[in-house]
This record gives sequence, structure tokens and C-alpha cells, in this order.
Amino acid sequence: MENRYKSVFDIIGPVMVGPSSSHTAGAVAIGREGNRLFGGVPKKVTVHYYGSFAQTHRGHGTDYAIAAGILGFTTDDLRVPRAPEIARQRGIDIRFVEEEGPSPIGHPNTAILDMSDGEKKAQLSGCSIGGGAIEVRDIVLHGINIKPAGSLPIVILVDFERKLNHERSLSDFLKLKAPFEEKRIYKSHACYIYEYDIQNYFKPDLTGELRKKYPHIICL
Repeated sequence: MENRYKSVFDIIGPVMVGPSSSHTAGAVAIGREGNRLFGGVPKKVTVHYYGSFAQTHRGHGTDYAIAAGILGFTTDDLRVPRAPEIARQRGIDIRFVEEEGPSPIGHPNTAILDMSDGEKKAQLSGCSIGGGAIEVRDIVLHGINIKPAGSLPIVILVDFERKLNHERSLSDFLKLKAPFEEKRIYKSHACYIYEYDIQNYFKPDLTGELRKKYPHIICL
């Protein structure tokens, strides 16, 4: 899968608490997308590291960066280095596992987040591609394995009514406001999931508009 940057700022990198744009800022971003996917802060997270992340996460601050993202902190938040301590104080169990072998999603800077709160479970597989930019290449939600192209933004609508008219409505809306490269439909007995790979970054107010119009939408 090719690395794709959508802005010059993806290459320059964000304002950040360091030391590394790929292993720290990128790790914060992976954690934040986990928070967005889960719909808030999960009670328990197991972080599986692969490749370079597994080898260098302690020295590059990847642990506290992932924890900061899970808590919803931004890359420039001065609390980032204290995130594991803050998580413990809030009763959030975050554990880190160094995995051997190649990344399941084909990138050396891989973190897979297994998140739960006792009732709800979700998994996000992300990789840091440089400059603080990330890709999300695999998601498990409501027992359904979702395979986005990788680049953000990604829009996911969970349709518990299993009525394709919701998909048609969202597709028409996105064609006007946020054109997408590709759409995928996943079906199970519990729900349908519609996943969209968006071409460009959202305008500032669009996420709020989507959430107001579609209650079960997820914007990564």
C-alpha cells in the first residue's frame, strides 16, 4: 500500500511534544483514532506493537503517546508525557505488548489497539507513515472486519436498522460535501456498516454536521 499525503503539513509534521514525529506524534494520532472509533475512552486497552514500534517504543515515548491519544489529548498537549499516569488515576488499564514477526498490516511502525469497556469491544490497526501522519488499515467493530484503504479521513456509519436507504442518504450527502474515493458495505445479523475513504480533509464544521444528521456515524 502506498503512503499518501494529502497536505504539505503531513510531511512537515504537527506541533508536538517529542521526541519523534513518527514514533511520538504519529502514535498520539493512532491513539486518538482509537478514541474516536470507540466513541470515547475505553476502560481497557491492549496495545500490540510490531516492527520498529516494538523495538524502540520506550525510547521514543510511544507508550505515553498512545496513552495520550486514547485519552483524547492532542500532539501538543503538555500532559502527553504524563498520560500513562493520568490513565491509571482514571482507572484505565493500558498495557503494551511487543509482538514478534511482521506487521499484520504491512508497515514497520504498527500499533494494534484492542479496546473494551466490559460490554463494547473494538480494534484498530494503525501505522505511522512519517511526519506525524498515520493510516488506519484494519478495523474490527461489532464483530465486523473493516478494511479501509488507509488514509484519513475515513467515515463509518453503523446501521442497526439494516436499511440501505441510510447508505444512499449518506452517499448522496458525501458526494456533495466530502467526495469519497471508495465505499464498502459490510453486513452481519446485528448491523450493516458503510465505510467511505474520503478524498480530502474535512472542512471544520463538517464533522459536527455529519454527527447531527447521522447519530451512529464515526469520523476518523
